[in-house]
Amino acid sequence: MVYTVTFNPCLDYIVTVDDFKLGLTNRTSSELILPGGKGINVSIVLSNLGIENTAIYFSAGFVGDEITRRVLESGIKSEEIKLSKGCSRINLKLKSIDGTEINGAGPDISEEDIRALYEKLDMIQEGDTLVLAGSIPKTMPKTIYSEIMERLMGRGIRIVVDATKDLLVNVLKYKPFLIKPNNHELGEIFGVELKTKEEVIPYAGKLLEMGAENVIVSMAGEGAVFVSSKGDIYLREAPKGKLVNGVGAGDSMVAGFIAGYLKENDLLNAFRMGLATGSASAFSEYLATKEEVEKVFMTVE
Repeated sequence: MVYTVTFNPCLDYIVTVDDFKLGLTNRTSSELILPGGKGINVSIVLSNLGIENTAIYFSAGFVGDEITRRVLESGIKSEEIKLSKGCSRINLKLKSIDGTEINGAGPDISEEDIRALYEKLDMIQEGDTLVLAGSIPKTMPKTIYSEIMERLMGRGIRIVVDATKDLLVNVLKYKPFLIKPNNHELGEIFGVELKTKEEVIPYAGKLLEMGAENVIVSMAGEGAVFVSSKGDIYLREAPKGKLVNGVGAGDSMVAGFIAGYLKENDLLNAFRMGLATGSASAFSEYLATKEEVEKVFMTVE
């Protein structure tokens, strides 16, 4: 079984506004509301690819209720932790203004709520995969991911982490199976600017030295780099296609890698599947379907 954890799920309100004008009333020309948060995105794509999985997440208020409705509608098993206060966030994505987003902060999570999370994590068994992905509320310590990994050490659980800055660096000593920073996040960790795949390789190698077993560095339209503690180094161009919606493409890459690895137990196949799945979602209005992924996968050498 694959489990995903999302501390700060949301509804993504994705809108197109033609000829946006600051300071005036603007009207949308298209609207889309989707459940979001990196872990939930991973769960949705895994489900699309036929991989059974369970989403563990915190929710609050009427937005939390709608997130759960849509998670269940996607065929994902839900292990919701309902918060007594606050409201889950709504993130505004301005599709017509490239890269423009307004993300909510999300509700506070108490120590009692964290204990409820640990109770759910304790049900994960040897051979299962756990995905820790995305941001956390500002009231939580940046060590929460590493504390989870420390708790689960020695239980034979494959752990994937998709996070930034200290959330990511803090887990490396616990030897995560896979981490997936993008080139900007990788550069931020080491205080450098990384523009090419060749520049990425040594810094991805440093993450291996710090404990990661496998590292994918995504680079949007430039493709991706994969390195492993077994000595594998693969550089791949991005598949060709029209960018339609970049929201969730990185999460899709993580889901594709997991699906590819679980099906064939082969790292190169997993990387190909990850690259194809991330690209297929970028070429799609929503997160990629199995048919869309298979079509792109055939173009990835």
